[in-house]
Amino acid sequence: MAVSSVNDSHDVSLHEEPAASWTFLTNHSHVLICLRRDPQMRVRDLADAVGITERAVQGIVKDLEDGGCLTRHREGRRNRYVITDDRPMRHRVERSHVVGELLDAMAPEGPAGL
Repeated sequence: MAVSSVNDSHDVSLHEEPAASWTFLTNHSHVLICLRRDPQMRVRDLADAVGITERAVQGIVKDLEDGGCLTRHREGRRNRYVITDDRPMRHRVERSHVVGELLDAMAPEGPAGL
């Protein structure tokens, strides 16, 4: 007897729980992906999208700022985040690539210009 999934689509929402206990990307990359999609996303909304606490998001944003991957600009009562796309990835295995390459690959419509 064949068992079919209720959702056979490959369209995965950021709000769905992963099927496994681990993922390929870190929470840091998840925050960057969300901010690429919406540079004015609130910390509360980032926390909901990534599935972590607001305090964890604040720590990640600070890490990303300190690492030169992200700049925060105050606009009224909101923040606007600017990602440094040409910043090299941090780990020695991925250092030959830049942050923007990962974010382009994770864009809903694919890499820019395609």
